[in-house]
Amino acid sequence: MHDLPPERPRRSRSAETLGSWRAALRIARREATRARGRTALVLAMIVLPVLALSFIAVSADMAQLDPAEKLEQRLGNADAELRVVSQGPVTQNADGSVWNAPEDRIPETVTVDDILRLLPADSQVSPVRRWVPMPVRDGTRIRDDVSATEVDLTDPLAGGLVRVHEGRVPATADEVALNRAARRTLGVDVGGALNAGDGTRSWTVVGVVELPESLEPMAFLRPAGEPSGSLDHDTVFLVDLPEPVTDDLFRHLNRNGVVVGARVWAPSSPVEAVRPLGNSLGAEAIGTGMLIGGLGLLEVVLLVGPAFAVGVRRRRRELALVAVAGGDAAQLRRVVLADGVLLGCLGAAVGVALGVLSAFAARPLVEEFVFQHRFAGYRVWPAALGVIALVAVLAGVLAALAPAWTAARQDVVAGLAGRRGAPTHRRRWLALGVLLAVTGLVIAGIGAAMVRSSIILAGLVLGELGLVFATPTLVGLLARLGRFLPLAPRIAVRDASRNRSSTAPAISAVMAAVAGSVALGAFLASEDIRSDEQYRPLLPDRTVLVTAHDPGADGSLGRDTVTAAARDHLGAATVAPLIAAGCRPVFDACLVSAVPPAEQFCPWRPYDTMSEADQRRARADQRCQGPSEDHLDGYFQVAVDDGTALPMLTGAAPAEVADATAVLRAGGAVVTDPRYLADGRLHLRVEPDDRTAEAATTTVPGYATRSDMRPPWLLLSPAAADRLGLTVRQTGWAVAADEPPEQRQRDRFVDALESLGPVGAQFEVGKGFGGAEPFLLLLAGVSALVTVGAAGIATGLAAAEGRADLSTLASVGAGPGVRRLLSLCQAGVIAVLGSLLGIVAGLGSAAIILTFTNRRLTEGWPVESPYPLVVPWLTLGVLVVVPLVAMAGAALLTRSRLPVERRLD
Repeated sequence: MHDLPPERPRRSRSAETLGSWRAALRIARREATRARGRTALVLAMIVLPVLALSFIAVSADMAQLDPAEKLEQRLGNADAELRVVSQGPVTQNADGSVWNAPEDRIPETVTVDDILRLLPADSQVSPVRRWVPMPVRDGTRIRDDVSATEVDLTDPLAGGLVRVHEGRVPATADEVALNRAARRTLGVDVGGALNAGDGTRSWTVVGVVELPESLEPMAFLRPAGEPSGSLDHDTVFLVDLPEPVTDDLFRHLNRNGVVVGARVWAPSSPVEAVRPLGNSLGAEAIGTGMLIGGLGLLEVVLLVGPAFAVGVRRRRRELALVAVAGGDAAQLRRVVLADGVLLGCLGAAVGVALGVLSAFAARPLVEEFVFQHRFAGYRVWPAALGVIALVAVLAGVLAALAPAWTAARQDVVAGLAGRRGAPTHRRRWLALGVLLAVTGLVIAGIGAAMVRSSIILAGLVLGELGLVFATPTLVGLLARLGRFLPLAPRIAVRDASRNRSSTAPAISAVMAAVAGSVALGAFLASEDIRSDEQYRPLLPDRTVLVTAHDPGADGSLGRDTVTAAARDHLGAATVAPLIAAGCRPVFDACLVSAVPPAEQFCPWRPYDTMSEADQRRARADQRCQGPSEDHLDGYFQVAVDDGTALPMLTGAAPAEVADATAVLRAGGAVVTDPRYLADGRLHLRVEPDDRTAEAATTTVPGYATRSDMRPPWLLLSPAAADRLGLTVRQTGWAVAADEPPEQRQRDRFVDALESLGPVGAQFEVGKGFGGAEPFLLLLAGVSALVTVGAAGIATGLAAAEGRADLSTLASVGAGPGVRRLLSLCQAGVIAVLGSLLGIVAGLGSAAIILTFTNRRLTEGWPVESPYPLVVPWLTLGVLVVVPLVAMAGAALLTRSRLPVERRLD
């Protein structure tokens, strides 16, 4: 009986493994310094995504202000900020950002004296009104994209709120200061003038200042300089107290309906448990983010993998010597994996450092143009940076994993002789790839049916992994066609098949990028077409409405001026008065509508909680067909007319116009939704804003024109308006243009109306404002970048490894252009095959997802319009050109001189 060899202690095995890794890392460091070009390439592909992710993580962390930092920006030099939210007691959280007001009756006017009566003696108060609308004239147009903050910045109490960049703060009612965004938007500098939209006043720009809490376009006015007609929107009071804020003062102010924000936290209350919904990420968002990160990691692995594969082939003899010296398969794998570990760690360190530095350097621009508020302090996000660094190292290891397994299985004798071993490829990888691809598509379809983006992405990731596993077999099938090709493409196809470990990842990287772009592009194009199909116009496409901003000033609308401008710039000869109906004594204090007949309208309302049985009944009910907006409570565009403006407002056919005009002149009304007409009559209602008042109703003869405009028009005859107790006044003109006006005609028409003062012109812009084209071009650009990069990387690596073949070509008399043609064909194999696979995979994924999505849309109520299956031709057009660009670039950047080398074997 033979004695078994003693088992080595566990500590000995650990020491042996550690020593093996130390040796492997030393070899990796030496190899990195030898192959500097390949090392730089791998580092660049790892550093760039790490830099971008680190930049985003650090910027997002600095942008996330805690409650104390937010209060510091809002308080400035003040001790506290007070906000009156109720006439009764309130409860609030510590910083005053969340409150609960059981009695929500807010006083109409809160003055400084009212606040001072609640505070200790010798307190000072400065009111601040935020988000005040400030329409201003920009040439002949009125802009409403700039809001105003009304505050006395000369008061030391409020002066600490802003930072002055240029000039000074407003000192009088006719002065204004702008922040940088407003100055860019309005095109007005210090010393310029701003004119109110209604023409009642103007301001002189005296400075450029900013409010750190908001860098959106904003103007700063003194309280006496507010625009006319502005309401009390968001008023707070900055207070300076003679003593620190105490718990008693908090409770006293809360009892009087005042919410307090101070540097000293409020006493604890039940509101502490309330958390804003936007501050936490749900499981769906986290899962989606992780899957998107996984897709990015897969792309990096596929791009970096060929470099490691080429490195292994160039080090065949060195690895064979390690095996001859007693190294086993695990040690050979460690030698190759050490390359990935070393370059991954180095890339992570460099990328994180550059990302942090770039985030700090670009912080002012990110504050102003991305987050639109100032950050509090310079800080990093250690947890996120650690995860990013680990992912970078993981990318390096995964990229080296397949070459490591290949190195461990190589023929030692062939490696010592410098010969290339015959590649072996197992069919199980093809079977696994097909299985993963099919499973991924099924999961993506299920996710589309469940409307879960994380499940859809998980299915797409599995599908792409399946295609990655199947790509080497596809490359091998392509190589069988090589014998029918000329010399250069035959060599390119042969090299692609022989070097599948480097070619297949490059093709897969192109395929993954193209597939994602095509799938998302198909969805965006489909959504764009669906939006156009769902679009409901407000006006007929040839109608223009000219309205006064002050409806009471009906004398300011000159018929001659409007007629001349319409004739000169719109080719229009027909102009009719636009007359509105309102209530007495407040014109806009009521709602005029038609009462829907119950037997002609769907008994259910969209977005109500409905059982499955009710949804089935609704889908089968003819009254419940059509889009959801057809089943909401009616809101109408109301006008008073005798038939003069009817054809311009409704776009009705001449026969309908004649019949509708007869009804109006008989004292009736016309509606553009036939469902409101019952037995030739319309039931009208006037509902006052005061819910305690009784609504006025009447029934008049009616006529319905067929139109898809939303909201529908309700045209009242003067007699019908009088029966409802309404008052009428002219608010503008309706113009009928010969053709739908283009943008240049619209601009010239508006310019011609300048002499009328503040008026508005309403046009029907029509369909096609979805704007998917920029996103499609962006997707195509990303795919193009990956395609050109992958083709260039793989072609360069193939050229570096194929010097022996090039030398053979030179020795048998091949011309200088052969090398360029060979590089062109090598790039073409990768770019063309990857793009074709990606286009097929992307269109297939989009078709499956849209099909499942459309099936889900038909199972509920209201039945929404399906997504059409369309091909994103814009994206495909760019992607078809990209392989040609990659091939031309490879040919132009390759030296035509063939190397002649002396072989020793």
